[in-house]
Amino acid sequence: MAALTRIVSRSVVLRQTNIDTDQIIPARFLSTTERAGLGKNAFNDWRWQADGSPNADFAFNQPHNQGRAILLAGRNFGCGSSREHAPWALTDLGLQAIVSSEIADIFRGNSLKNGLLPIVLDEADVQELMQNPDDELTVDVAARELRNSSGKTYTFPLDGFSQTCLLEGVDQLGWLLGRVDEIERYEAAKAA
Repeated sequence: MAALTRIVSRSVVLRQTNIDTDQIIPARFLSTTERAGLGKNAFNDWRWQADGSPNADFAFNQPHNQGRAILLAGRNFGCGSSREHAPWALTDLGLQAIVSSEIADIFRGNSLKNGLLPIVLDEADVQELMQNPDDELTVDVAARELRNSSGKTYTFPLDGFSQTCLLEGVDQLGWLLGRVDEIERYEAAKAA
């Protein structure tokens, strides 16, 4: 997992509310434990027609949205069943941050463990950002701030441990493994 310190991108907008994990990555694609390749199935039932052709109306199929790393989503994003495949699919799709006024707790936890930053802002702020998807946004993980191209700053909550893991590019196990020497010294001192 790469360190996530700063994101600079325009945004993709999905105004729908209550986007659940089965809409993010349908259950029929969960037979893998590999992260790579899941992006092609992200939002599968919205992105592709029954004949396999792209749905031109869907945001991620529109050429101007290609390469964008920030998703502005409707309220209650990531609800539904717990599946780590959802953030895997979104990061494989190229996303680094999800901005919504409400992000489901389990999805939020899975995202943070997998290098995807869930940003919760007031509904009015999310709606304001959705009005200008072509604005370049800057996310500063260390400062816990999102700024638009006009300089308006939105602060967002992020617990210290998750922030540290994102900045170091590690999950919980990686964080612990990076402190093996300290743990061993502590254990040795305690045993003595």
